[in-house]
Amino acid sequence: MFKPAWRLVLLLALVPATAFASQSVGHGDPVASVVLALTVILVAAKLGGELAVRLGQSAVLGELVVGVLMGNLTLVGYSGLDHLSTDPSIDMLARIGVLVLLFEVGLESTVGQMLRVGLPSLLVATLGVVTPFALGWGVGAWLLPSHSVYVHVFLGATLCATSVSITARVLKDLGRLQTQEARIILGAAVLDDVMGLVVLAVVTGMIGAADQGAPFSLTSAGAIILKAAVFLVVSLFLGVRLSPKLFQLASRLHAHGVLLALGLALCFLLSWLANVAGLAPIVGAFAAGLILEDVHTRGFVDRGERPLEDLIHPISGFLAPVFFVLMGLRTDLRSFATPGVLGLAAALTLVAVLGKQACSLGVWGRGVDRLTIGLGMIPRGEVGLIFASIGVGLTLDGAPVIDRGTFSAVVVMVIVTTLVTPIALKFSLRRAARKA
Repeated sequence: MFKPAWRLVLLLALVPATAFASQSVGHGDPVASVVLALTVILVAAKLGGELAVRLGQSAVLGELVVGVLMGNLTLVGYSGLDHLSTDPSIDMLARIGVLVLLFEVGLESTVGQMLRVGLPSLLVATLGVVTPFALGWGVGAWLLPSHSVYVHVFLGATLCATSVSITARVLKDLGRLQTQEARIILGAAVLDDVMGLVVLAVVTGMIGAADQGAPFSLTSAGAIILKAAVFLVVSLFLGVRLSPKLFQLASRLHAHGVLLALGLALCFLLSWLANVAGLAPIVGAFAAGLILEDVHTRGFVDRGERPLEDLIHPISGFLAPVFFVLMGLRTDLRSFATPGVLGLAAALTLVAVLGKQACSLGVWGRGVDRLTIGLGMIPRGEVGLIFASIGVGLTLDGAPVIDRGTFSAVVVMVIVTTLVTPIALKFSLRRAARKA
């Protein structure tokens, strides 16, 4: 099956060199080069995702790895795809894809679920954010002493994330979604996302202020925390109160696609408001997803329309792979020849794994397997990549906060944590079953 498919990818890889060259001299419609780039990216992403799934891994991992391979073809003398990593149209599609992806992640949870997670999940989430953040900061300060403290802080922020979708898939495959360990992990993951986004908001706010010459102070950090908390609380409170009425009113409209358009409009509006408030737009996109519940869109579903989650999924399936492949394209394997980059990747991966094991300290009582909970919180996946991509876009004194070498090290950490989690989690669950 894969031989004809990979031949297709190789054929598509050979086309862009001449196609982009013709566009550069002013021939043809500018959209032609964009749709050609999307053709290459989407075909390669889906083939990479298919191969990863067949190997028992997440499709996200396959999309990321195929992007890394495409972005480093220069090592074998081919540069026809170099244009993709810097194409502004592809970059914009990837940015929109991130917003849709975080909106989709938010749709999988609700404000009510977040409030009902219980004390064990709250402690697991808190330890799973604080410990990796401190360890990541320490690794940055140790291995990157010449870099700004803001680089060290941002490295800590990238380790806060947890991609629970990978863990949830493993638990589902093993028929363990109804266990106490699964409920604690999934509950903690929702709070982990919220806390991680607040940490990201604080760090990006500090870096933005420093880039404008404002010195760091506990007062300014506290102000950013307060602003992020107020934005989340107000948007969630007003959203829960107003969105049912808004969607009930919209359900009276019989035009095709009203539910999808209104859902995306809410996502983009809150993303814009988050940016106005000085926060990352993904905070608003995630909040928009949390606000919406199935009961809000019941009027549309009752008349035969598909749920909003089902409508969003194809859009995410189109745009999210563009983001993952682009992140792979921007990973420069040559940077590992730079002294310290490989060591940084290894150290970040180690503390990423160890930091989440602190989660087990938040669990008490007999009959709960603490090792399973710690392992289930390890994968960084798409959330870690999103955090790293924001760091690439931030500047301090005219230079990116996360340079290519540091970004490549973070990508390696994401790949390794995503790879090891299914294997380690299956081992832990089977060990616990034998013990029981």
